[in-house]
Amino acid sequence: MKKKIIIWIVSILVLFAVAIAGGSFYLYHYAIQNTEKTLTGASKKTPERTIKDKKWLAGVKKENWTQQSAGENLKLVADYVPAEKQSTKTVVVAHGYMENKENMASYIRLFHDAGYNVLAPDDRGQGKSEGDYIGFGWKDRLDYIKWTKKLIAEKGQDQKIGLFGLSMGAATVMMMSGEKLPTQVKAIVEDCGYTNVEDLLAYQLKLQFNLPKQPLITTSSWVTQLRAGYSFAEADSVKQLKKNKLPTLFIHGDKDDFVPSSMVYDNYKASAGKKELWVIKGAGHAKAFGTDPALYSKKVVKFMNDNLGS
Repeated sequence: MKKKIIIWIVSILVLFAVAIAGGSFYLYHYAIQNTEKTLTGASKKTPERTIKDKKWLAGVKKENWTQQSAGENLKLVADYVPAEKQSTKTVVVAHGYMENKENMASYIRLFHDAGYNVLAPDDRGQGKSEGDYIGFGWKDRLDYIKWTKKLIAEKGQDQKIGLFGLSMGAATVMMMSGEKLPTQVKAIVEDCGYTNVEDLLAYQLKLQFNLPKQPLITTSSWVTQLRAGYSFAEADSVKQLKKNKLPTLFIHGDKDDFVPSSMVYDNYKASAGKKELWVIKGAGHAKAFGTDPALYSKKVVKFMNDNLGS
């Protein structure tokens, strides 16, 4: 009888371990590997503005840039869109999760219309860049630092650089803020970025599957560490912002149900530099610009002008 109980307990534990292992690899495939996703927060319907701006981007004068990723031998690509009138002011724009530089067309046009040069990369594992996993901003932060250095090398030491990021791109620029950046980087605008990857995925795990944070977040993080070289816990905007010295504008929609709006307050509070907070009523995830394009453009451009020079 005792032997049967032991066998039964061991069998249950083995089944539990197999289920957790399977769930961990599934979550990696679902969230980290660059496959087709439902975890995007993006609307299936493309706004009319975006369609028009993508056509504009396809036809505008631009340079195609490439570089190697930081720490790995991946080919990364970017578009450099020069201002109509020669300028030393450049905004580097970082796109969102499972997106690409073309999907940032409206933001590229916003800054271009304001007289800025714009550098728009494709993150590793996305767009036309090489790679088979999503860096969630953590791996990408070092790639983007390399992009800023390439920008200075190509266009001159007199560059004045602003960083702009949307969603995961917002986390990317916030995670950059805690690193040693070129002195030419003057300001950051983040729109709907998350506090850290662990909390974001735990939130999505509950929202989409009604599952608790543990043990899957920890075990999936182990898989991600093995396969992609980073853990969920280290990919943390809040920790990086505590070292930030740059002026930063924090933007978030109060109806965001993909990256909960509560996260912007933690990010804002953590930032050690000069900072502004703008929460847009009625805006969902990555919808702040579309909610009031004129006001959004005015606010963002003014912040960049104030810190990069008008």
